[in-house]
Amino acid sequence: MSIFNNAGKIARFVKPIIQLDNIFIISRRTISNGTYDYDLAVIGGGSGGLACAKEAVNHGARVAVLDYVTPSPLGSKWGLGGTCVNVGCIPKKLMHQAAILGESIHEAVAYGWEVPAVGDVKINWSALTEAVQNHIKSVNWVTRVDLREKKIEYINGLGSFKDPHTIVATMKNGSKKELTARNIVIAVGGRPIYPDIPGAKEYCITSDDIFSLAHPPGKTLVVGAGYIGLECAGFLNSLGYSATVLVRSVPLRGFDQQMAGLVVAEMETRGVTFHRRAVPVSVEKMENGQLKARWMNTETKEQSEDVFDTVLLATGRYALTADLNLPAAGVGCVAPNGKIVAATEQTDAPHVFAVGDVLQDRPELTPVAIHAGRLLARRLFAGGQQQMDYDNIATTIFTPLEYGCVGLSEEEATRRHGADSLEVYHAFYKPTEFFIPQRNIRNCYLKAVALREAPQRILGLHFVGPVAGEVIQGFAAAIKCGITMEQLMNTVGIHPTVAEEFTRLNITKRSGKDPNPASCCS
Repeated sequence: MSIFNNAGKIARFVKPIIQLDNIFIISRRTISNGTYDYDLAVIGGGSGGLACAKEAVNHGARVAVLDYVTPSPLGSKWGLGGTCVNVGCIPKKLMHQAAILGESIHEAVAYGWEVPAVGDVKINWSALTEAVQNHIKSVNWVTRVDLREKKIEYINGLGSFKDPHTIVATMKNGSKKELTARNIVIAVGGRPIYPDIPGAKEYCITSDDIFSLAHPPGKTLVVGAGYIGLECAGFLNSLGYSATVLVRSVPLRGFDQQMAGLVVAEMETRGVTFHRRAVPVSVEKMENGQLKARWMNTETKEQSEDVFDTVLLATGRYALTADLNLPAAGVGCVAPNGKIVAATEQTDAPHVFAVGDVLQDRPELTPVAIHAGRLLARRLFAGGQQQMDYDNIATTIFTPLEYGCVGLSEEEATRRHGADSLEVYHAFYKPTEFFIPQRNIRNCYLKAVALREAPQRILGLHFVGPVAGEVIQGFAAAIKCGITMEQLMNTVGIHPTVAEEFTRLNITKRSGKDPNPASCCS
C-alpha cells in the first residue's frame, strides 16, 4: 500500500482512486511525469489529426491541437477542420449535388412534372456559395465545441519544431507560444501546387478558392485532369458554366484507365472540352478583366490560346512540411515533394508520427487519415497493436457520371499477376431511371478484375454510373473479406438497382462476347 502514501503528489495526473474491498483501482490514463506539457501534440487540425487527438483523449491522454490556415494567394482562408470540411470533400459533394438537382429539374418534365419555363432554370451562384459556406461554418463551430468538451486544447497557431519535444506556435498577431509533448503527430496535409508560369498566382484560383468564389466563375479553364480537376470541371459545366480541361498526360492517373476513359467520354458528351497533351504556358489579365490563357501541345509544341473568365489550377498538391523545421525534431525521411516517408506512421524520430495526406505513397483520402489516426492513438495510449491497412481502399470520383472503385486497377493487376492469370468480367448496363428521360447510357459500365484460377478471388471492382459511392462502399467490405466471383455470382441482387449489376456479371473479356445487356429482368 506504500505506493499510495504520496497520492496527493500524483492526484493531478490520475483520475480519482476508487477503493473496493481494500483493492485500489486507478482508471486508465497516461500519467505524465511533469517533464512535458502534453502527452500528445497534434500539428494540423484536419480529419486525421483531429481523429487522433479525440481518440487519445478517450484513453486518458492530455492533448493539444495546433492549426493555422495560411490564406491562398487570392486571400481565401477557413476555419478548423482541414481540407475535407472546408475546401475538399464536403463543399465538392454539395456542389455536385447542386448540379444533379439542376439536371433532375429538366428530367422531371419527361416524368410528367409541369415545370414552368424549364428553359429558364439556372443556378444562383451567390446563393449556392452562401449555403455551402454556411454549412461549413456550422461544422467549424461544432468542431471547436467538440474539442472544448473533450478538454483538448486548441491553439490557433502555425506550429514548428524547436527541438525533438518542443513546438513553437506562431500566432496570428506574430506572438510565439512554446509547448512540449511526449509524442507529436504531424497531420498538416497539403495545399495546391501553382505551376511556375507567368500569371499563375496573380490571376488563377485553385480548389482553395472555388467554393467561396465571390462571383460566378463563368467560362472556366481547368488545368489538370486528376480527380480534383475533373470533379470541378464536371459540376461547373453542369451548373451552366462552360468548362475546358487541359490534360498533360492521362486523365485520372493512378486509376483504371478504361474507366477513366469512360468518365471523360461522358463529360465530353455533356459539353466539357478536353485538350490533350497540353500544358499551361501563361495567363494574363486583359483590360476587360478576362484572362487570356496560353497552352502548348507537348508533342507538336504548337501553342494555343483562348479567353476565359476563370482559370482553375488542379495540377497536384504538396505537403505542408517546409515550415515545420523537421530536422530539429530528428525527422529526416522526407521525399522531394515534402511528404514524409513512414511505413507505420512512425517517422525516423521514435516519438514523432504522421498521418493523412502528408504521408508518402498513401491514399489522400479523408477516411484513410481518420482511421489511421485512431489506430495510432490506440497504439500510443491503449496498448493497441493494429496497424493501418492501406490496401483495398475504396473511393469515388464525383464526376457527372460517378466512378467508384476498390482494389486493383486492371493495369496494376496485370502488372502484379500477369494477364494470363486474370479473368476480367464486365458489362454495360441500363439504369432504370435513365429510360424515360432518355439519358445517355453509353458509358454506364462495370467490371470485376479477378484471378483466373478457381475460386477466382476478386482483386478489384470498378463501376461508372449513378451513386457510384453508395454502390462501391458495400462491396469494399466484401473485398476486404476476400470475396470470389463464385460468391458474387451466387449473391441475389436487389431489383431494380444499379448495384445489382455486379451480381449479374457473367461475361469475360477473354470470351469476346458482347457485354451489352439484352434485357432488363431476365
